[in-house]
Formats: sequence, structure tokens, C-alpha cells
Amino acid sequence: MYELVDIIGKKCIEYWKQASEVFHFILTSVISIKYMFTKKQGVFFWRDFFWQIQQCGPNALPIVSLICFMIGFIVAFVGSIQLRLFGAEIYVASLVAISITRIMGAIMTGIIMSGRTGASYAATIGTMTVNEEIDALKTMGISPFEFLVAPRLFSLTIMMPILTLYSDLIGIIGGGFVGICFLDISIDQYIQATLNALKMKQITIGLIHSTVYGFIIAICGCYNGLKCSRNADAVGMATTKAVISSIVWMTVATLLLTIFFSKFKV
Repeated sequence: MYELVDIIGKKCIEYWKQASEVFHFILTSVISIKYMFTKKQGVFFWRDFFWQIQQCGPNALPIVSLICFMIGFIVAFVGSIQLRLFGAEIYVASLVAISITRIMGAIMTGIIMSGRTGASYAATIGTMTVNEEIDALKTMGISPFEFLVAPRLFSLTIMMPILTLYSDLIGIIGGGFVGICFLDISIDQYIQATLNALKMKQITIGLIHSTVYGFIIAICGCYNGLKCSRNADAVGMATTKAVISSIVWMTVATLLLTIFFSKFKV
């Protein structure tokens, strides 16, 4: 009995220390973003920021386009199976528009960016940790948060809503492909039904989700990269942890945001 209590106590202390460490990491990262705009002289270079924008924005468009088009296609095709029983095929447009813009577009974009950009952050920073480049930066008085974390965190956080808007459009086009080609709905009818179903609050909710997802993905990637061990498989483990943790915390954030919006009937 005492051994069980001892194990539980040690685990609680361990989790509490880890939670405090993560909170400190997030706080330091946010402060580093503030230094991007307030420090006249520092280690941050705007060219690094725009390069990160390029990496997590335009370079991600092909894979985002492919996946989101398929998601819109699948949602429309599965929904049409039931709607066809009632002769209500036209409501496929409403189904796709609401589901994609409110949550599906943000979630799919978040998962894509977690496996693509979040893993890249962890691998890049993890490799620098293994090669002792992070130690070299600290020796020269350069903060890894300002030099590495801040541009990645800020760029992904502001690019995720833009990517989500793009994925919403591509998902609606994928659903329209099903409606027009398989359900004999005219283009004008589908566009009109989509516009009637779309509300600004649904798009706003999706953008809020995507902003939170971008922050989570960048934090998980950078945190696991900086906490990378210095052995043979350390970078691979850090990358795996970054992807898994970002998806888990995205799910938790989705739950909390859903409860929040439901409570206020948004």
C-alpha cells in the first residue's frame, strides 16, 4: 500500500515539474515574440521570419490542397447517401459548407501542419541540440528562444488561419465536385446553397481553432527539439513526440473550445 502511494506521489511530482517547465517555456516564447517588435538590437532577423513564412505557408499549399479536396469530397459523398433517401441532395452543399468551415478545415490543416511543419521544427532544433549548436548560441549570449523559437512560433500562428481559409475553399470545391458531377446539382444551385448556409460566425470559429492549433504545433515542435537528448535516436524520438503531443493537445483544445462555444451558444 505504501509503495503504491509512493509511486503515485512521485508521478504527481514528476508531472507537476514537467507542467511547470512547459508553462515556463510557453511564457518565455511569448515574451521572445514581444522582443521581435520592442528590441532595437537583438538576435532576431526578419529574413528568418519571412523564410519561415515561406516554409509553413506557400510551400504547404500542395499537400493542403490535396487532403482538403479529398475531405470535402468524402464528406459530400457520405452525406449524399443519406440525403438522397429523402430527395434532399441539395443540402449536401450546406453539410459541406458548415462542417468544413466550422471545424473540419481547421482540424485537417492542423494535422497536416503537425506532421509537416511541427516535425520539421523538432527535427531542425533537435539536430542543433545534438550537434551542440544550441550550447554554442548560449555561450555567445544568444537566446535560442529569440533566435529559433520566436520566428517559428509567430510565423506558424499567423499562417494557420490563412491556410485554414484556403483549405475551407478547397474543401467546398471538393464537395461541389460531388454535388455537380454525381448528384446533378447545377453550379448556380450549389453556390447559392453554400452561400445561404455559410455564416460569418462559423468561419470565425474555424479561424479561432486554427490560430490555437498553430500555436500548439509550434510550441510542441520547438519544445521537443530543445529538450532533445544527445544519443543516436534522439532526433527521431523528439520528432515523434512533437507530432503526437501536438495532435493530442489539438484534440484537447478542440474539446475545450467546443464546450466554450456551446456554453455561449455560438
